[in-house]
Amino acid sequence: MFEFVYWWVFLLLPLPLLVRYFLSPKKQSYTQVWIPLADGLQQQKTTKRNPLISFVIPWLLWLLLLATIAKPIWYDQPIRIQQQSRDMILSLDLSGSMDEVDMPLNGKTVNRLTLVKSIVKDFVKTRQGDRLGLILFADHAYLQTPLTFDVETVSTMVDETQIGLVGNRTAIGESIAMAIKRFVENKNEQRVLILLTDGANTAGKIKPIAAAQQAAKNNIKIYTIGIGADEMIKRGFFGNQRVNPSADLDEKTLTKIATLTNGQYFRARNQEDLQKIYDTINQLQPVDSEFLEFRPEKNLFFWPLSLAILILSMVIISLKLRGEDEL
Repeated sequence: MFEFVYWWVFLLLPLPLLVRYFLSPKKQSYTQVWIPLADGLQQQKTTKRNPLISFVIPWLLWLLLLATIAKPIWYDQPIRIQQQSRDMILSLDLSGSMDEVDMPLNGKTVNRLTLVKSIVKDFVKTRQGDRLGLILFADHAYLQTPLTFDVETVSTMVDETQIGLVGNRTAIGESIAMAIKRFVENKNEQRVLILLTDGANTAGKIKPIAAAQQAAKNNIKIYTIGIGADEMIKRGFFGNQRVNPSADLDEKTLTKIATLTNGQYFRARNQEDLQKIYDTINQLQPVDSEFLEFRPEKNLFFWPLSLAILILSMVIISLKLRGEDEL
């Protein structure tokens, strides 16, 4: 939208007329003189004034001058900014065990990562206003997406994760350490880490409890999620057997990590459990509903406009002087 900051300046538009009325030139009297030798000379023709020079250009110049003084501004569309946002990092386990097919999803049994991706993508989209990041860990932890307000990009990155992308083991402590580093660099006081895994720490040089203690010192709250079914039936040569596919899940360590950081540990055994967990996290860490609104503005008074006024001034002065010489 286009606006003038000092719109009242245009009230000065009739000023030249007032100046002309009150400062009209004095009338001069002339004495006619007859010169006999000039009888044979042709009468000089009076040059007619060009209305473009005498009227249009002066008023156009005056209007441009007033428009410049009025400070023209272009306002873009309003932008809403959340008053308070938090930094939230999702840390996803991509170890080989995440390929275990023991999770029901819409009537089908899928591997753990497929279920996680279907739930986490929707969760990410509900965090509009928070700054999200994504860490993937297996043999080592890797920052897949730096902290950003672009939740669509984070959701896409979650959807593109693959088993074995960063190894087959589980470096839980290293993933927490990497999250700490990113949180500290961005200096936001509200810091939340959501760590999802289906196993125990089997890789990396950093112990999960030591990393959690450091996280607590840096005011980072960690929500831990243990995923995997309690039992499943496997067909074998001697018939069907009931097994516990989550035997390697270290719930004790995950619970202690959450407790040290004032977070909470959740257990996801199926689709409903995982969906409820992320709904609960949304309630525990609600997105701030208060927004500030501002409109980006662009000052249209710039040097080309000033140059145009200067050129017009020179043109009109030169044309007037030329017209006076021809008279």
